[in-house]
Amino acid sequence: MNPLTEKIQLDTRRHFLRNCGMGLGAGALAHLLTPEAFALKAPQNPLLPRKPHFSEKAKRVIYIHLTGSPPHLDMWDYKPELVKRTDQDCPDEFVKGKMFAFTSGTPKLMGTPRTFKQYGKSGMWMSDAIPNFHDHADDFCVIKSMHTDQFNHAPAELFVHTGFPLPGRPSFGAWTTYGLGSENQDLPGYMVLISSGTQPNGGKNSYSAGFIPSVYQGVQCRSKGDPVLYVSDPPGMNRGLRRASLDALKDLNQKASEKFAHPETLTRIAQYELAYRMQTSVPDVMDISKESQKTLDAYGAQIGGASLANNCLLARRLAEKGVRFVQLFDWGWDYHGTNPKEDIRDGLTKKCATMDKPISALIKDLKERGLFDETLIIIGGEFGRTPFREGRTSKGKVLGRDHFPDCYTMIMAGGGVKGGYVYGESDDLGFSVTKDPVHVHDLQATWMHLLGFDHEQLTYRFQGRDYRLTDVHGHVVKDLIA
Repeated sequence: MNPLTEKIQLDTRRHFLRNCGMGLGAGALAHLLTPEAFALKAPQNPLLPRKPHFSEKAKRVIYIHLTGSPPHLDMWDYKPELVKRTDQDCPDEFVKGKMFAFTSGTPKLMGTPRTFKQYGKSGMWMSDAIPNFHDHADDFCVIKSMHTDQFNHAPAELFVHTGFPLPGRPSFGAWTTYGLGSENQDLPGYMVLISSGTQPNGGKNSYSAGFIPSVYQGVQCRSKGDPVLYVSDPPGMNRGLRRASLDALKDLNQKASEKFAHPETLTRIAQYELAYRMQTSVPDVMDISKESQKTLDAYGAQIGGASLANNCLLARRLAEKGVRFVQLFDWGWDYHGTNPKEDIRDGLTKKCATMDKPISALIKDLKERGLFDETLIIIGGEFGRTPFREGRTSKGKVLGRDHFPDCYTMIMAGGGVKGGYVYGESDDLGFSVTKDPVHVHDLQATWMHLLGFDHEQLTYRFQGRDYRLTDVHGHVVKDLIA
């Protein structure tokens, strides 16, 4: 849109009445002003590296989102009292007046059937569902006092990734690349890998750029087949012809930019040029056949396969190449108990085997390459699971839990967070936070702080308002920072 037209659309009657005293001369002057007076020119390359507000703890992010939300009470948050009270009616005080996704009436309490022990110098409690994580107890920063505003998947997922439960806002990865740019100009600054064959609950909105320039949105790559759809030259077009076509498009877009000064025009130029460079850079970085068999075995990755294991290995390769933000989505963590795969006994054992081994290998690999301390690793879902049996499956043989926003667990490692550290507590039955609550916006503010940003200052003006990842909320949880 022409900035002059955009300014007129944003003006209200109040603006007109306030400014009309300047007379017709002011109106004539406004028409003589160039469009640049109303719009900031975007840089020629919007992904060039930029400095944060202050010295950062983390230079990059690997965010592993377990879509559906794992049962934290069967993995991280041990509740012996809940185990003792298994099959008792849930106290009315914990459910009265509350809404759950699939449970009504008086549900039955359910303690974990898993075996918990303490690990590492920190004595961190972890269950037998995540055996490979036991060796990394002193690397993890575990937050047991998380809470969110949303109890259904898509809104909750959008909330943790964009700070808002509805589509249309920029994601955390988009804000990161908007603020920091990228260290590698031949690859996107924000790359997305999806495993288990299903898009996240929030769809592409979970990794979109929202209303900020689209060059900052997540670029989905595939670990099998063509890494990026449509980036290859179509039949009949060679590299020379592609170069000539892009040069012609660049000239046209440059003229449009000079006339209208719209940032998205220069973004388009940058994206075309990046796509051209990606034709050689992406296939190279996505080729895990260059890894040793020892490394492949450590992750459980398979050449030509598509899995979380492959994606964790690719995340390390992308981080090593200077990609600023790598987002992994892994479907299949919605443990309602509607089928054996959703049973918190054998079903959880099998699912965790696809997750804790490759993430453990990722942590070890980053350490060996000197990247761990400057890479923020985030692991978790969009909310937690109930301390009682899910209503629809409460009388069946399969054990499952309902959605639960009031209290759950998130994990971080590397990137300036305290290792071997547990923050916050929930009550003896796991229903509510009793110590050091952490809201989703607080966690987002802390992520931004680790990247060197004041979350209140990294903003983007849209439709007359300054927006940020944390909206108008959030406090940095400084006790999580090393």
